[in-house]
Amino acid sequence: MAGGSAPTACEKIGSPKPQLTRTQGTQGVILYTVFLAGGIASGKSSVARELERRGAWRIDLDQVSRAVLEPGSDCLPEIADAFGDDLLDPQTGELDRGLLAGRAFADPASCALLEKIEMPHIKRMLVRTLEGEGCCLTAPAVCVVEVPLLDRVEDMLDLADEVVCVTCPVEVRRVRAIGRGMDGADFDRRVANQPTEEYLRAHADTVLDNSGAPERLATALDAWWAERESSGWGAARG
Repeated sequence: MAGGSAPTACEKIGSPKPQLTRTQGTQGVILYTVFLAGGIASGKSSVARELERRGAWRIDLDQVSRAVLEPGSDCLPEIADAFGDDLLDPQTGELDRGLLAGRAFADPASCALLEKIEMPHIKRMLVRTLEGEGCCLTAPAVCVVEVPLLDRVEDMLDLADEVVCVTCPVEVRRVRAIGRGMDGADFDRRVANQPTEEYLRAHADTVLDNSGAPERLATALDAWWAERESSGWGAARG
């Protein structure tokens, strides 16, 4: 950004990544994939809903994470081997998520082990979803992957054509969260376990600043969408 220029709600950090054929689906349609990240009460989910309203396919990575722990998943035997066979119901194959949480989050090493087991399965399921028929039949051919913790998915960033981060000062987010009924101490605990604003900016192609009025963010999002739509969502990119 040029020195002394007025700040805008949409800041382009770098050029979007070249379109990759890995997201070519069963219909031969190339999908423009956006990873959307942001801290709690930043407005990330509001942006995701607005993009979905405009026609983008929306994937919540939290839901993908839960899906890999469903009965029959290839991930469950690995988790049982690492944390105990008693985690799985012998009749239904259901995972006792509370018992797993008690063991996996007991110490940093166990938490890291769970993440090491889960992440390859999450990535494979996300790839299958992006390459699936339903996802690639959307018009426009755009997919928004809502990412709760960007620092946990660095090895998945190769799946994204663009990383968009919604940022807002933590003190503003705290006021918003408390206004929605969240306990202040709970907010502080969650923020302590989330990527910093500096981290998000360092890994973003585009930053949407949501520290001002909602109309300012909406204007920035309009401009972001119009620019990419006019280029055919990367179809003409060299």
